[in-house]
Amino acid sequence: MPKTESCSVLKEARPVERKFLARPQHEGAGAIVRRSIGRFELRYFDPFLVLDEFSVTAPAGFPDHPHRGFETVTYMLQGSVTHEDFEGHKGTIGAGDLQWMTAGRGIVHSEMPAAHGTQKGLQLWINLSSKHKMIEPRYQEISSKNIVEAVEDGIKVRVIAGEALGTKSPVYTRTPTMYLDFTLKPGAHLEQPIPISWNAFVYVLEGEGIFGSLKSSPASAHHLLLLGTGDGLETWNKSSKPLRFLLVGGEPLGEPVAQLGPFVMNTEEEIDQTIDDFENCINGFEKARHWRSESALSLDI
Repeated sequence: MPKTESCSVLKEARPVERKFLARPQHEGAGAIVRRSIGRFELRYFDPFLVLDEFSVTAPAGFPDHPHRGFETVTYMLQGSVTHEDFEGHKGTIGAGDLQWMTAGRGIVHSEMPAAHGTQKGLQLWINLSSKHKMIEPRYQEISSKNIVEAVEDGIKVRVIAGEALGTKSPVYTRTPTMYLDFTLKPGAHLEQPIPISWNAFVYVLEGEGIFGSLKSSPASAHHLLLLGTGDGLETWNKSSKPLRFLLVGGEPLGEPVAQLGPFVMNTEEEIDQTIDDFENCINGFEKARHWRSESALSLDI
C-alpha cells in the first residue's frame, strides 16, 4: 500500500473548537438515539443536518416516514435493520454494512430491526444543494466485506467515503464528503488531511483519544468534536485500549436552510409546497397514497 498520506506532515492541525456529549433521547417508535448534530446546541453544521447514534430493539424502530431534500447515511455497528420504501426497494443491512440514500424529491420508507436483541448504528443526514434537492431518489448499498480498508503503523481505517492511507472509496457523494472509520491501537498517532475549505467533526465510538493538540483533554465515547480551521486532523491514542472514532468532513453549501422535521429545503415557501405535495401525494410522493411497509401491515394482522 503506498504511504501517500500517513507520511504527510500537516502544516496546521485543526484544533477542537467545541465538544458535546450526545445524551440519549427517544425518537421514532420507541427507539433511543444519541443526537449530536441537529440538537438545540447545534442545529446545523453545514452541510450536516443530523448525526444520530441509534439503538433499537423490536418492536421499536422507525416506521413509515417521508424525506425530501437531503441524503441519509446509515452505518450499522451491531445487529441489522431492514429498509423498505414506496418504490419497492427493500434490503437488510447488518454490522459493518452501509446504506447511502439520496432522498431527493421524495421517499417514504421504514427502518425496522431485522434481528433479535439490540441493533446499533449511526445515521448521518447530509444536506443537498438547491440544484439537487429535487433529483430522483437513489441508493448506494455496500456490504461490510466490500468497504475498503487500510492498515498502517497501528492505524486501521474503513474508508466509507473519501480517501485515507492511500485508499479511496468508490462511494459517490453528491455533496463532497469524507466519512472515515478509524481504529488506533495504544500508542498510535494519526495525521489525516482534510480539505481546508471543508467543515469537519469527530465522533468517538470507543476508547479515549487526544485530538487536535497534545494539550487537548482526552475525549471518550459518545462525544462529538467540532474541528476548527487547518489542513487536517492529528490524533493520539495515549491510553491502554483501542480508540475508535469517525472523522467526517464535507464541503459547506453556504445556502439558507428551511427544515420541518424530515423535509429540508431552502425557503419556508418550499417547505409549504413540500407539505402540500406529501399530503396530496403529488410531485414525487404519488406512490405514498397506497403504500404501507410490510412491517406496518404486519402490525395490523
